Amino acid sequence: MTLQQSNAAAMPRTGVFLRSQMRNIAPFATLILLIVFFSFASPSFATIDNAANILTQISVAGIMAVGLTFVILCGEIDLSVASVANATGIVVAFFTMQEAYVNIANVPLPGWLAIVLALASCLALGLVNAVGTTVVGIPSFIMTLAMMQIGAGICALLVRGQIAYAVPDLVNTLGAGRIYGFPTIGLVLIAFLVVGHVTLRYTRFGRYIFMVGGNREAAEYSGVNVKVVLGAALVICAVCSGVAGMLGVAHFGSAQQNEFDGYLLDAIAAVVVGGTSLFGGRGGIGNTIVGLCVLGVLNNGLDHIQIDSFLKILIRGLILLAALIVNVYVQNIRTVERAQGG
Repeated sequence: MTLQQSNAAAMPRTGVFLRSQMRNIAPFATLILLIVFFSFASPSFATIDNAANILTQISVAGIMAVGLTFVILCGEIDLSVASVANATGIVVAFFTMQEAYVNIANVPLPGWLAIVLALASCLALGLVNAVGTTVVGIPSFIMTLAMMQIGAGICALLVRGQIAYAVPDLVNTLGAGRIYGFPTIGLVLIAFLVVGHVTLRYTRFGRYIFMVGGNREAAEYSGVNVKVVLGAALVICAVCSGVAGMLGVAHFGSAQQNEFDGYLLDAIAAVVVGGTSLFGGRGGIGNTIVGLCVLGVLNNGLDHIQIDSFLKILIRGLILLAALIVNVYVQNIRTVERAQGG
């Protein structure tokens, strides 16, 4: 084969590779372009303080997105993340308030008990999602849609339209504190991202997640208990959402109904915009980090240039639509390649 023939053969392969990696390349290129644009458009954007501010702004949605990454990698979806966050945040505030007037043998209930009860509540909600999806056989879309209403009902029952302000000291420190001027909620997000990445990339459970999302039948033939893996992913997602809800209540200073409803789209968008495949098996925490940065930089940058708030919503929607188009386009390329290879 001549050099020209070799180069001609390599060019199509390069084109196919670039198209197949578009899911990873496009979000990163978008992030770089946004940073460059806003850095020139606003002198106050490219500063250390603003970088810490962006990290704080994406922390609640980011912790939810870590759990959603597990679910979406399995080829499933969880629409109840915001509702679980709402319910858990209200549970921790509700039982913290009880310290003032509920006593056991005249001993006030400790703050850690409110945290335990809140974590138990989000764990229980996650288990209900898992059982409904894997044992009963309800599609995750429908099951978590029902859980969205269940979580909203728990919130309404506990606060009855009121606002709760009390949270345990530990939750307040992690959600609203600072260490040497750095927001602790940002450190919690970083810890969740690191643990999530290590779990997905370097553990057997993480490999099972990718196997289930990539080819569920093949995973079953390989001896993977698909139902357990799916159930575990849904429970992890609920616990991440619960932690995000507790810290969010401390960060915002109050617990109330529908407080985190807007974070459902943000969490899903972070995972999808970052490049994790909606069809499962492709992506990971690295993609979620890029997606979070894209959304954080976009929202923060638009505030710096004082763009119309309604236009900001439209721009976010267009970016999400573009990410979905790329996601489906790359999946179609993979389908065609498999057909040709077969």
